[in-house]
Amino acid sequence: MAKLIHPVILCGGAGTRLWPASRDSRPKQFLKLLGPLSTLQETVKRVANRKIFGKPVIVTNRDYRFLVREQLDEIGRDAEILLEPARRDSAPAIAAASEILAARNPATLALVLAADHIVREPKSFVAACLTARTAAERGKIVAFGCVPDGPATGYGYIKPGKPIEGVDEAREVEKFVEKPDAKTAERYIGEGYLWNSGNFLFRVDTFLAEYAAFEPESCEAVRRAVKKATEDIGFILLNKKAFAAAARKSVDYAVMEKTRHAAVVPASYGWSDLGGWHAVWMEMPRDSSGNATRGEVVLLDSQGSYVASEGKLAALLGVKDLVVVVEHDAVLIADRGRAEDLRKLVEELRKQGRPEADIHARVHRPWGNYQSLDQGERFQVKRIVVKPGGRLSLQKHRHRAEHWVVVRGTARVTIGKKVSTLRENQSVYVPRHSKHRLENRGKIPLELIEVQTGDYFGEDDIQRFDDDYRRKSGE
Repeated sequence: MAKLIHPVILCGGAGTRLWPASRDSRPKQFLKLLGPLSTLQETVKRVANRKIFGKPVIVTNRDYRFLVREQLDEIGRDAEILLEPARRDSAPAIAAASEILAARNPATLALVLAADHIVREPKSFVAACLTARTAAERGKIVAFGCVPDGPATGYGYIKPGKPIEGVDEAREVEKFVEKPDAKTAERYIGEGYLWNSGNFLFRVDTFLAEYAAFEPESCEAVRRAVKKATEDIGFILLNKKAFAAAARKSVDYAVMEKTRHAAVVPASYGWSDLGGWHAVWMEMPRDSSGNATRGEVVLLDSQGSYVASEGKLAALLGVKDLVVVVEHDAVLIADRGRAEDLRKLVEELRKQGRPEADIHARVHRPWGNYQSLDQGERFQVKRIVVKPGGRLSLQKHRHRAEHWVVVRGTARVTIGKKVSTLRENQSVYVPRHSKHRLENRGKIPLELIEVQTGDYFGEDDIQRFDDDYRRKSGE
């Protein structure tokens, strides 16, 4: 019986090239940009055949742990969730997952996938994995080189070398190259280069040996981080101090560009990294004028544009080749041909201290979500949604009081030693310095309007006394 392939799904990126939909607080791998599922959910479903793939290991940032769990629950899937206490790029993340798998069997096959990529032809993807498995079992670290459909400048490239004896389609890697300019990309296409998808398949002992050879200090730091890892309500949390000692380096720089074990499997399975709004536009159904839309959108005499709106009506007249993205707290209007420059815009927003650069108006929590509706000098208004079974921490605030008005569902409210039940159109006042808790024991989402009054409304004005999710004060 052939060995199972164990997916290692990297789920920690910030995705600034899809701002304002994708932000650090909820990056693109969790967004449902192309349909009813997020790219993370699509990735997990792609490796769901248990005759071929083992249980996935998802490596993510600690801040995203409940988002990952929620999205797995939505599609009825399970995974081991490995938490990075700090972002150290792909090499340490892959090494940490490899150490976890190697402790069970050093010959385990690991398939490294990015959570924010798409694949239009899943059957062809599985076929490529089976080809790569043969090469990986022979000690190769196999990259998936996607056959280009044009001279893209947003991808790195791989130059295939000679065929690997006994492995159909697999080739040696002659060299990896960085993202080229347009003229160089044209030449690469003519010379048979492949796009570097950033996805890999290997035996974990092979990868760890190469990582130790080229990055010995980082490899040892990752090993310590795994050895000292702790269990946290079903998550595996790497040791913070040890993991921080690993160099921040991508797997390409740390291993793939140096190893003699690199191989590549040419693949055609409709791959895209959704690297910007132009890429999303390319994947969307378009009308006869080349427009792709999502949400409440009306277009007149407009061509070649991507328009998405969250809730508000977006109306465009007489424009061409634009990207327009309307969120609750931010609007992007850009030339579709300059979508690759969006990182520069986000950096400028950060320099100006704009919270919209990284934080959504709607903030997701393990118990549900909240959204800021209005804010003045001495008040803030929020809409809070608590999912069935959700319970906020027992907490208090020093700088603000709160008024809660239930608009849907039933709330169980604790204020001090008093516990009461509120139904639709009922309200309650929570004084400053009072211990309080909100929970939903019903079967439908609980929705309420919260009016905060005081002199400071930051999330760090939360002192927690009891929390189902083991969060600290201020989280």
